[in-house]
Amino acid sequence: MSSTETIYCYHCGRQHPREEMRQIASKTGKKWRCIQSIQATKKSSAQRDAFGKTVSAMNSSENQARVKSRLTEERLLAGR
Repeated sequence: MSSTETIYCYHCGRQHPREEMRQIASKTGKKWRCIQSIQATKKSSAQRDAFGKTVSAMNSSENQARVKSRLTEERLLAGR
C-alpha cells in the first residue's frame, strides 16, 4: 500500500490521505471519515456550522472549476 493512497470521506466529500482517515460504524456499515470532520463534531454548534460551510464552499469551488475546465475543453475540441 502506497503512502500516497487517498480515501473518500463520506462526510466532507473529499479525498484524504489514508493516514488522515478513520473508519466509522454507521447504520449501513463502516464508512471512512476524515479526522478533521470527526474533531469538528466535538465543537460547538456554531463551529460545526462554520466547518460545514467551509467544506461546502470548497466543494462548490472545485465543482465550478471542473465544469469550467470541461466546457473549455469541449469548446477547443469543437474548434471554437
